[in-house]
Amino acid sequence: MDINLQAHFQAAVSVDNVIFGFDTNGLNVLLIYRGAEPFRDHWALPGDLIDLKTDTPDSAAVKVLRNLTGLEEIYIDQIRTFGRLDRHPYGRVFTVAYFALIKTQDYSVEASSWAEQAEWFPINELPDLPFDHNEIFNYAKELLKMKIRKQPIGFELLPKNFTLTELQRLYEAILEKEFDVRNFRKKILSMDFISDTGLKQNSVMHRPAKLYKYNARKYTKLMTGGYDFDL
Repeated sequence: MDINLQAHFQAAVSVDNVIFGFDTNGLNVLLIYRGAEPFRDHWALPGDLIDLKTDTPDSAAVKVLRNLTGLEEIYIDQIRTFGRLDRHPYGRVFTVAYFALIKTQDYSVEASSWAEQAEWFPINELPDLPFDHNEIFNYAKELLKMKIRKQPIGFELLPKNFTLTELQRLYEAILEKEFDVRNFRKKILSMDFISDTGLKQNSVMHRPAKLYKYNARKYTKLMTGGYDFDL
């Protein structure tokens, strides 16, 4: 078989990170303002080419995120490889996409290297993104919707002690739908993966609400076996 090996090694690999964060205003995604070509002066997902001599996709994803945004020591999951023929204007580039959930108040974001800015954007107010970053973001968003219906991953985005209202707002932000308060609370409490702390909010203008925390034993079981959240 006549195989042109040189032609088979004329491609590059990059990594792109979809970092979701939750705050009192809703669900956000982290973008950088590119100070380098291609697509200089565009908002994009934090990503870069991999140095194939020194890095694996996993190590590169961590390094790129740290170098461009200052974020480190966060858990990221590899979700999919994207390889559309025209996805990069400079040639054939495959990208390995990663996905993470963080509490925005627990991390300080600081742009560096060729990222001129790094900011959180509400998921419904994103600018048009370069490369195939819109496709990557939409895939990650749908994956998040699927995961939160099957596993209690939303606690990665909440404070240690939270109200049922905060929990409902989180589910509504991710699933992009509103729930009836009574039905939501009945469903959540029936799953038994949160516990009443016996505490209430303080320093609030309204009637203090009960504070809950996740039940670690039940949480671990549901992370393994899953559940069906359907309202």
